[in-house]
Amino acid sequence: MAEILVATTASDDRHLTPAGHPEDPRRLEAVLEALRAPEIAGAVRVIEAPPAPRSALEAVHPAEHLDRLEAFCAAGGGRLDPDTGVSTGSYDTAVRAAGALLEVIGALERGDVDHGLAAVRPPGHHALASTAMGFCLVNTVAVAAAALAARGNRVAIVDWDVHHGNGTQDLFFDHGDVLYVSTHQAPHYPGTGRASEVGSGDGFQATVNVPLPAGSGGEVLRAAFDRVVVPAVEEFQPDWLLVSAGFDAHRDDPLASLALVEGDFAALAARLTGLVARRRTAFVLEGGYHLGALGRSVLATLAELVDADVPGLERRSDDRVGVEVVDRVLAEREAALA
Repeated sequence: MAEILVATTASDDRHLTPAGHPEDPRRLEAVLEALRAPEIAGAVRVIEAPPAPRSALEAVHPAEHLDRLEAFCAAGGGRLDPDTGVSTGSYDTAVRAAGALLEVIGALERGDVDHGLAAVRPPGHHALASTAMGFCLVNTVAVAAAALAARGNRVAIVDWDVHHGNGTQDLFFDHGDVLYVSTHQAPHYPGTGRASEVGSGDGFQATVNVPLPAGSGGEVLRAAFDRVVVPAVEEFQPDWLLVSAGFDAHRDDPLASLALVEGDFAALAARLTGLVARRRTAFVLEGGYHLGALGRSVLATLAELVDADVPGLERRSDDRVGVEVVDRVLAEREAALA
């Protein structure tokens, strides 16, 4: 069986959010419990994430912003915005989250493992260069993409979180060597991610958004991947594929209204397999706030990667929205590119 490396911040998670906040350490507990499922346990190797080098962070976030964030946390933390709370250890945990994905990429490059997941918190894809927001402090996937691009790689980021990754899009909007593709609920937080947002300058055409209405389930998402996401990645011809794997598009998630089940995430992962060379795809955890749905969805996704059958997982969702919504997305994108 193929081996999966999971780099995680779980064992020393000092990022404490306010009481009742949905983004809390129990999320990683749910993920690690899922990894112990007998069908995949023999394929999984879990390691503790190291901190990301400061130079890698500064390739995405200005030094003065990192200094302010670190000092705010060290002083006891508090709320950075109404959604984003931090504690004394939050900065260190976020830095190790970025380090986790870099560690996974390094292991894949060396041929040590076949697949990799950074099972980390806080999520990262809302973090702008100089602004933490939407639960996110450091943009983990952007740090990794920037590091790969700096070494001459073409990098595709596919973001299937239910929320649009405004931070990731903004950081690479004018970069021709990083493709950003997002499927997400719209209208919904953070209000960005229209199909007409296609990039600018050297990055023109390298931003691809697939906004979907509430109620969209597996049939719609599979159509979106088949008709928009996969063709965009194939045309870009990346050396690396990074997946911002948020599982809050699950129908049980309390923060959104898409309707996927765990098997749908496995189907999306299957569509991404083979788009780049072997050992050149890495996954990073973004959202997912229903603990049971999160664990089952991670399990389904990793089982797909190693061709394991896990009984009891729900395979396909029903849709309350028709696949013709993908036609509208394509039409809006084509008009913006004209």
